[in-house]
Amino acid sequence: MKTIDIYKETTRHFLGPVLPLLDDPAVSEILINGHETVYYEKSGRLHLSECKFPDAASLMAAARNIGEYVNRQIDADHHSMDARLPDGSRVHVIIPPSARVGCCISIRKFQKSTFNLDSLVQRGSMSEQAAEFLKLCVVLHKNMVIAGGTGTGKTSMLNALSASIPEHERIVVIEDSSELQLYQPHTVYLEAQPPRPDGRGHVSIRDLFVDSLRMRPDRIVVGEVRRGEALDLIQSMLSGHAGSLSTVHANTPRDAAIRLETLCMMSDVGLPVHVARTQVASALHLVVNIARLGDGSRRVQAISEMIGLDDHNQYVFRDLFRFYAAGRDAEGRILGEMRHTGQSPTFSGEAHSMGFGGQVKLTADLFRPEEETPPAAS
Repeated sequence: MKTIDIYKETTRHFLGPVLPLLDDPAVSEILINGHETVYYEKSGRLHLSECKFPDAASLMAAARNIGEYVNRQIDADHHSMDARLPDGSRVHVIIPPSARVGCCISIRKFQKSTFNLDSLVQRGSMSEQAAEFLKLCVVLHKNMVIAGGTGTGKTSMLNALSASIPEHERIVVIEDSSELQLYQPHTVYLEAQPPRPDGRGHVSIRDLFVDSLRMRPDRIVVGEVRRGEALDLIQSMLSGHAGSLSTVHANTPRDAAIRLETLCMMSDVGLPVHVARTQVASALHLVVNIARLGDGSRRVQAISEMIGLDDHNQYVFRDLFRFYAAGRDAEGRILGEMRHTGQSPTFSGEAHSMGFGGQVKLTADLFRPEEETPPAAS
């Protein structure tokens, strides 16, 4: 029996009390707050479950089993752990005394299936026109960052965007804890590693970035930018590795740029703020801003182009698409639609000049042949 098959069985054994939630495709997250309290998310809403673990020891045993699968420790010297289940679901564990209610395990389930931009259109997360625009931006190798808060669906959006990468391209995926599930056959997954008990063996995201640049990537995809590796990402975007995709915790496109700038300065290079800002403004093309609304739905709020810096050295963005709310229906669901703002991107003529004009159908107002492209609005 293969190792992964063994862990599939053992994790299901140790997580037995929450198996009904793990096996329910409508459940997106399972939140275990100590051995007696389990919540789950369904359709964007949290619900209290009747599931319980027999005692604290059995819950800790489940946490350690998950850690063994990804070769990570959770003990007195390691109060928390990022991990994953054999099916690819993301796991975060934090234990006492840091977690006062007892061992807390958060499981975020991911659906591989046929999740792409078209499926987001079907779910009402964005319009068909916006989806076509993003597909073309991916094949045009635009550097994109997905910005949003916790639980807004950033990783799902990254998976959906990556589905538009042509199959002939070589993709290198870099993550703290591997969770992305790309469709393309030529994909190499790199995962950071914590230090062993003797302090050796630590492999950071930054280490993997250096490795990736020597692996002849057509694309570099970073699951989430959290620390000084932002500088490596930005500089790779500027040095010929266009078309990079990543996510960042931020609530607006401007906040995303500022966040990247701040993370760049957290590296050990000692970058001056004006240099970090100039590099972010030059490297970043688009920010896809997503949010979880009050009714639990996840929507793309805006697709914005980075224009550069103004005379006051502030970031300038141009909204190309925005979500316009229109009240609620009888069941409390938020109504509205994502619409093109009327603005054209600065790269309006590239789809035709790069040979992708045949894919321009719903986005003719955004992608025009260069001889028809009007001057960009300020």
